Amino acid sequence: MNKTFVIPLSIKKEAETALSYYPQLKGTKIIFKFKKNIKKSTMQARPAFSSFFRKRKQRKYLILISEKFKISGREFLTKDVPENVLIGWLGHELGHITDYKNRSKWNLLVFGLKYLFSHNHIKEAERAADYYAVINGMEKYIIETKNFILNHADIPEVYKWRIKKFYLSPEEIMDMVKERDKDK
Repeated sequence: MNKTFVIPLSIKKEAETALSYYPQLKGTKIIFKFKKNIKKSTMQARPAFSSFFRKRKQRKYLILISEKFKISGREFLTKDVPENVLIGWLGHELGHITDYKNRSKWNLLVFGLKYLFSHNHIKEAERAADYYAVINGMEKYIIETKNFILNHADIPEVYKWRIKKFYLSPEEIMDMVKERDKDK
């Protein structure tokens, strides 16, 4: 795989599978990194602060991965979720990076501020990341990830509500696939 990707060994296979769906990210510096805890999320993609003011082609990106997540008070290691679910989660985050790559630094700054303060903007951003994943052929993984979350009895309703509110539903993804495939 490309030397511009830094991936922990424990998720190397899944990350490389997700990256294989994004040929447009070849040559993009992406660091996959475990973090103790990420608020309200399991993963987070963002530009690395150290490269924020560089030219677009010189930017580095981080995909932060929470080491653990809780389901009904029990902690699970993120790297131990089913393989296809992890691939889907990573594919969604790579969708964010695809979106970020096309933005100027000022546009990214405004984007980040809107994300912090606007629920409508969060919905737009999360749906855009799902869109990029589906357009790149990752619908199987994205749907499996959504179903894992939405159908897991022990996942708190507040997390499921967040997924339903801000992200594409499995039905919307299948409609998108039909549109994508119609154009082929």
